[in-house]
Amino acid sequence: MVTLPDAVPLPFVLLVAGALFCIGLFGALSRRNAVRMLLGVELMLNAVNLNMVAFWRYLEPGASSGQVFALFVVVVAAAEAAVGLAMVIAIYRRRETANIDDVDVLRG
Repeated sequence: MVTLPDAVPLPFVLLVAGALFCIGLFGALSRRNAVRMLLGVELMLNAVNLNMVAFWRYLEPGASSGQVFALFVVVVAAAEAAVGLAMVIAIYRRRETANIDDVDVLRG
């Protein structure tokens, strides 16, 4: 039976995670819509999760540290999404836009 480390080499997994992180970074930096920026940040966090689980699986499959860190990142990402979406909804209700450039309330 072929196991995952034998079927898919670690550099390929890291390449996929790097591509996912770059797509998320581009989405977070190039978009002016707050929801799309949040989606970009979520993509970056998922790329980090993929890296942690890959390093755990390929380097130390006996330890569970990679899974624990990935679970911690999932919890942080869920909290970030909840707070971020609540802020976007509040801004949208007040300004009727989710465009970051149109929201300059905090500027002095």
